Amino acid sequence: MEKYIEIIKNSYLGYWNYLKNEILFQSNWDNYFYGLIIVSLVVWILEILIPWRKNQARFRRDFWLDAFYMFFNFFLLNLIVLIALSNTTEAFLNDTLKIIGLNLSDIQLFDIDLLPKALGLLIFFLVSDFTQWNTHRLLHRIPFLWNFHKVHHSVKEMGFSAHLRYHWMEPVIYKSLLYLPIAIIGGFDAQDVAIVHFFALTIGHLNHANLGWDYGLLKYIFNNPKMHIWHHARNLPPHVKYGVNFGITLSIWDYIFKTNHIPKDGKDIELGFEGDEYFPKDFIQQEIYPIKLKK
Repeated sequence: MEKYIEIIKNSYLGYWNYLKNEILFQSNWDNYFYGLIIVSLVVWILEILIPWRKNQARFRRDFWLDAFYMFFNFFLLNLIVLIALSNTTEAFLNDTLKIIGLNLSDIQLFDIDLLPKALGLLIFFLVSDFTQWNTHRLLHRIPFLWNFHKVHHSVKEMGFSAHLRYHWMEPVIYKSLLYLPIAIIGGFDAQDVAIVHFFALTIGHLNHANLGWDYGLLKYIFNNPKMHIWHHARNLPPHVKYGVNFGITLSIWDYIFKTNHIPKDGKDIELGFEGDEYFPKDFIQQEIYPIKLKK
């Protein structure tokens, strides 16, 4: 137990020092703090210059709430729980494998570092995205998980910052289910992960932006605003009552597994979910909503 307490303590200290370096202009190109700001500003400018819904305000409904969610979920949440959880999970998995006489390297299918860089990145990206696509489906199909995911679907006017409006339990679920597939793949460099991260961040921002894009033929590969708007539709036909268009970065999984649904231009469809008029409107109440339901 002392070992895990020490891991948690070192995780907090290490991430706090990392966050300070990020904010104080760390010189590396893979600066997550300013990377988030730059990507957000670029996509917001695109929304202002070429809006899909021209009558939607630049500071749309809940703009500032979603802006707070962006920084809370991207940085403070890591400081509060995710880094410590990730490090202790890794240590626990290693300790569990040792009990049965194995090491983490024994369950690895291959080592990404031994492959050509481009191929390794592609494999890492595809495994990550497919795992997250499946996790996203679970968030819609399991009532317990859906109560957490409602925070993201409480958006009533779509904009880039809605991308990162989600309950703090969501990344815990995503990272927990993603950990083992990534561990089986093998090692990868932090800067390689950053490349995938910034690409996924940009696509995610664009998916939620007030932009009328679908990328032409590439819409069958990459998720896009005209497709993702239907994921947030308040009213869906009965045969897709658990949701549609679950793609995170890639849309191809939805086309392969027949969960794609774009019946018409969704520019002005109503967003949300049944009963969302009773859903909390402020950050604190949204965070404790699933807990209150248990009582």
